[in-house]
Amino acid sequence: MSWFRWDGEDLILACHLQPKASKDEFAGLHGERLKIRLTAPPVEGKANAHLLAFLGKAFGVAKSQVSLESGELNRQKRVRIHAPQKLPAELAAELAAGR
Repeated sequence: MSWFRWDGEDLILACHLQPKASKDEFAGLHGERLKIRLTAPPVEGKANAHLLAFLGKAFGVAKSQVSLESGELNRQKRVRIHAPQKLPAELAAELAAGR
């Protein structure tokens, strides 16, 4: 399986999260998952909330349009982005080709 798939107009991302990084960014692939570095610490859901906000901003949707499907308590996560309005430049070519 690839690190992403389209489900109708929704985009499903398989992510590997690295909390407590120096900045928020997409960091290429980690095996079969998209590596995302976040500044938030992995405590009390802070990294998850930060991830949803980061992805919402990156894909041009409200954070309420981004949901965590699996992996709430570990680094391996699956996230659904409902009808992304834009594709981040770092990912656009791969995502567009897979559509």
